[in-house]
Amino acid sequence: MKAVEIVEYGAPEVLRLTERPDPVAGVGEVLIRVGASGVNRPDVLQRKGLYPVPPGASDLPGLEVAGEIVAGDAQALSEAGLKVGDRVCALVQGGGYAELCVAPVAQCLPVPEGWSDVEASGLPETFFTVWSNVFQRGRLQPGETLLVQGGTSGIGVTAIQLAKAFGATVIATVGSDDKCAACLKLGADHAINYKTEDFAERTRALTDGRGADVILDMVAGDYLPREITCLADDGRLVIIALQRGAKSELDLNALMRRRLTVTGSTLRPRPVAFKAQIARELRERVWPLLAARRIVPVVFRTFDPAEAAQAHALMESNQHIGKLALVWTSAERVSS
Repeated sequence: MKAVEIVEYGAPEVLRLTERPDPVAGVGEVLIRVGASGVNRPDVLQRKGLYPVPPGASDLPGLEVAGEIVAGDAQALSEAGLKVGDRVCALVQGGGYAELCVAPVAQCLPVPEGWSDVEASGLPETFFTVWSNVFQRGRLQPGETLLVQGGTSGIGVTAIQLAKAFGATVIATVGSDDKCAACLKLGADHAINYKTEDFAERTRALTDGRGADVILDMVAGDYLPREITCLADDGRLVIIALQRGAKSELDLNALMRRRLTVTGSTLRPRPVAFKAQIARELRERVWPLLAARRIVPVVFRTFDPAEAAQAHALMESNQHIGKLALVWTSAERVSS
């Protein structure tokens, strides 16, 4: 099979189109002929040597795919209500940048009706992450306010749409007025250009001084003290990435006095059983919204696998709005 590998840690140019032996599905697994592979920031970190591959996972980058089941564990497929020939999207621990990819059956979800492989390839990583962190860990409730840092990232556009679908008020931060407009178009109630406004002060003003009930943070570092100031009492700050570094100061007095929760998680190393529970909840509560197009795909651009380096360069530029994908079949390519 054709695949994109990381030749050595470094700049985007270390990504190379190569050939690898076809993988074989084991117990509880399926083999997917990949139509499209989602491109995500963890792939960039892995390319730089900053995101270790879990034991037993493929060294190839790629955490989400969409395509057709071509083989697999018959019993596991039957129990999941799937079969060879079905179109699915899947969350994987690695190996997604390839024509063929093995995935646990429990981490596969049917491609929503009417969605292309390109559109569906952008679902698993962001929807598993947002559901796990905003709704399970952050316990976002209808009527509460969610602050999303990085509203036009793949995670951001998913968080905005999911939170709105479940009755929350959404504030998003982004780095330009054009991106503010994109967030509002997706359904955010408010968008803050963090380059021209103080997001903490603006969040307090937008909530009449109360603050956000939940903050989804992909920044960390020196953002943490300001996020504490714009959390509501009993608020929950959920950290899922460290773009501004892993070290910060935390006002423990405010944490205790205002009953705040600061938490975080990484999804890739969690066991299949944990991800399977997320998949079940997504299929029951979110997939009907996708089929009804109450939540829409946001694909910024697609790339030929030979252009994986360009995809990573665009990801690092932060100039995109929504998802990027590598296309392995004749699926329609999308240009920004």
